[in-house]
Amino acid sequence: MIRMTLGEVARITGGRLVNAASDLVVTGPVEYDSRKIGPGGLFAAFEGEKVDGHDYAATAMTSGAAAVLSTRDTGEPGVVVDEPLAALARLAHASLERLPELAVVGLTGSSGKTTTKDYIAQLLGRLGPVVAPPGSLNNELGFPYTVLQANEETRFLVLEMGARGVGHIRYLTDIARPRVGAVLNIGDAHLAGFGSREGTALAKGELVEALPPDGVAVLNADDPLVAGMAPRTAARVLLVGEAAEAAVRATDVTVDDQGRASYILHFGDKTGNVGLAVTGRHQVANTLSAAGVALSLGIDFDDLVTALGEIGIVSVRRMDVFRRPDGVTVIDDSYNANPSSMAAALHALATMAGGRRATAVLGYMAEMGEQERSGHEGVGRLAAELGVHRVIAVGPENARPILDGATAVNGWTGSAIFAEDQATAIEIVKGDLHADDVVLVKGSRYRTWDVVDALRPARSEVSP
Repeated sequence: MIRMTLGEVARITGGRLVNAASDLVVTGPVEYDSRKIGPGGLFAAFEGEKVDGHDYAATAMTSGAAAVLSTRDTGEPGVVVDEPLAALARLAHASLERLPELAVVGLTGSSGKTTTKDYIAQLLGRLGPVVAPPGSLNNELGFPYTVLQANEETRFLVLEMGARGVGHIRYLTDIARPRVGAVLNIGDAHLAGFGSREGTALAKGELVEALPPDGVAVLNADDPLVAGMAPRTAARVLLVGEAAEAAVRATDVTVDDQGRASYILHFGDKTGNVGLAVTGRHQVANTLSAAGVALSLGIDFDDLVTALGEIGIVSVRRMDVFRRPDGVTVIDDSYNANPSSMAAALHALATMAGGRRATAVLGYMAEMGEQERSGHEGVGRLAAELGVHRVIAVGPENARPILDGATAVNGWTGSAIFAEDQATAIEIVKGDLHADDVVLVKGSRYRTWDVVDALRPARSEVSP
């Protein structure tokens, strides 16, 4: 956040100044976790389901906060507002208006948003200071919070945009209008809110509609619903993918026994050999979108080729691969899941196993709507078709159709096991674990990561 007086904060948010003079200056970023507040920052006190941030206002001030943004008077210097999320949105918008030279990048898609956001940040970091915090800060709170991390020194602001219905992304772009927007893919995530893939495309396309005429829309040429968004934007369209019409294109894609892809990158009359250090065939598409954004913002092609080979995982529990001292390889992709991302992770598991025993610990996928059962069955069916040896579905009961899909595959000789909770899944996995096994853990925020943590050795024992 740029420097603002508390009087300015009150005016922008429509709030009421309390316990402070209007000329008190906020010099640090906004923070809603009192443990992370920095000197001169603005502590945003929210009432949560389990914790009320107002109870930590004094702690934040002791830690160096300049003031508190709250919905009631905490006794500390600050501004009292009626709607804290709306206040943060107004504050973020006003802060960004005072940074006209800042290049804003927005990206959305059904899967891969956070990973690709991290890749974009690493590529643009070669050009100047970037704000793109780790994790999925893509909603009504995380989005303005991210915007407010930018200041006069920031050159690039990379914003992930999530949505569960029409109008959600439009709301976010009204807070921060991107100059470059990337749409990664349209899949089966949040179908309970969107109704169909076409409904998802309608909502995700709000990003390209918000781009200015001098902006750039980076669209996945390999996804017809994404490529079909081109007429919806006034910006220049840059297609990326493996399709012949892609301007930023990958050819001759290969995947090694560690699941790492290599390809030849094409852009205009330039070509370069890219070898990725990250795991999964699907990372080709993610890195191409990141490359399209970076090229549109001026990265040198040769520097880009080198940088693509150096990017790594930043946000936790997203295709994080580690090898235990006993030779067991674990793929931690446990943060979230939908049928598309499940498929990508299962393909990576099959590639890395290469004939070794493969175990897939798969959790319930939320917000699937009418396709809940068929979506889970499809994931189980794919696991069996790829030759996964053990498919473990972790409760609630809604996850059980994963096993139905696996056992319906003719000729599959693997085992299908239901675990009613994480502790049971951990016991099952550990009870039959062989040296050189490969284990994938993936789920939809149902604490599937507890299984990973039970398998993870001490950090000093992890092999690169």
